[in-house]
Amino acid sequence: MGDVLAADGAGNLLTAFHTGAEEARFGDGALRLALAAVWDEAERLLLVFNRGRRCWELPGGQIDPGETPRQAAVRELREESGLHVPGLVFAGHARFVLGPRRHVEYGALYTGRARAHGGFTPTEEIGAICWWDGERPLAGPLQPLDAYLGELTRPARPR
Repeated sequence: MGDVLAADGAGNLLTAFHTGAEEARFGDGALRLALAAVWDEAERLLLVFNRGRRCWELPGGQIDPGETPRQAAVRELREESGLHVPGLVFAGHARFVLGPRRHVEYGALYTGRARAHGGFTPTEEIGAICWWDGERPLAGPLQPLDAYLGELTRPARPR
């Protein structure tokens, strides 16, 4: 199965991250997810609080039929946070091993910049959003797989 980059308390694993072609194909699993790692001008990462999973995570979700992964990332970001960031940049593909059946699934990760805003309205799925600096404690658990992926997209700091 290879190395484990990150794991959560439910036994879900992030086992690889590939920065190759956006249109890549995978022999051991399907590309089903699109995720967005969005940073603000203060280099804080956007997180959403998923009510069902009861944790902070990156905006994202399932790719709908007929939708590209990039379109799904833009749509999920808007649905979950209220932000519209059409200029998301492909960062790579994440390989996940999920659940007790060890199901392999891939997610396309996109990144971008946005201005922090206060116009969020909670939904049935997402209870809150926050711009996280990577250090400040959050009001609830953080999904470690998403935290790892977010860190991979952190903007380079000037020297």
